[in-house]
Amino acid sequence: MTNNAKPVFLLAGGRPSRGKKQDSLLESVYRGFGITSPTIAYTGTASGDDRRFFGFIAGELKEAGAAKINFAVIAPKNADLKKAQKTLEAADIIFVSGGDVEAGMEVLQAKDMVPFLDNLYQQGKPFFGISAGAIMLAARWVRWTDPDVDSSAELFRCLGYAPIICDTHDEQGGWEELQAALMLEKEGVKGYGLSSGSAVKVSPDGKVEALGGTIYQYARRGSKVVRIEDILPPGGA
Repeated sequence: MTNNAKPVFLLAGGRPSRGKKQDSLLESVYRGFGITSPTIAYTGTASGDDRRFFGFIAGELKEAGAAKINFAVIAPKNADLKKAQKTLEAADIIFVSGGDVEAGMEVLQAKDMVPFLDNLYQQGKPFFGISAGAIMLAARWVRWTDPDVDSSAELFRCLGYAPIICDTHDEQGGWEELQAALMLEKEGVKGYGLSSGSAVKVSPDGKVEALGGTIYQYARRGSKVVRIEDILPPGGA
């Protein structure tokens, strides 16, 4: 990574228990990048570039203050990748939307878009993502080659602009997938569970700051994964 790489914002999506509007987190992202009324390039490979999903998310991004949302269409077989690249290059900020993490990464790899995105990030293009898109911006995630066999779990590479492992809005499920991912990591590696309505700002050096809600923290300790101290946003959760 170069010195131009910026922090990445990862959002969990959903509403926190106390009902704070998601817009406030989006506004925090725009402020964090120092960009007023940004033009945002939307990439939705995790949902197969579903246009109805784009319409819904674009509305939220605009409500939070974005000037324009441009759809960088990548997933369809007939996608114009040159046009998508121009859309991504021209944007003030790139947004990675939700869906299925593995499917989203498979599309980016199959279309040879990962090196292009890597180059934009290294040049200083701001990135943020929500839900599966947040996990895609992190370092690695877990999959099972046989869904019925626990021991078939393996890690796969994500974009890695946020050099951490994280999961989103699984506080009710106990962060089982996050813990499974950490069991495949080295001793001492930490993982972060982003509760609904929360977000993290991740610096290129891996420093994690909480926004909007509690961030659950786990670590690999010997043959176990243990919960360690939560990360709270300024002023508490």
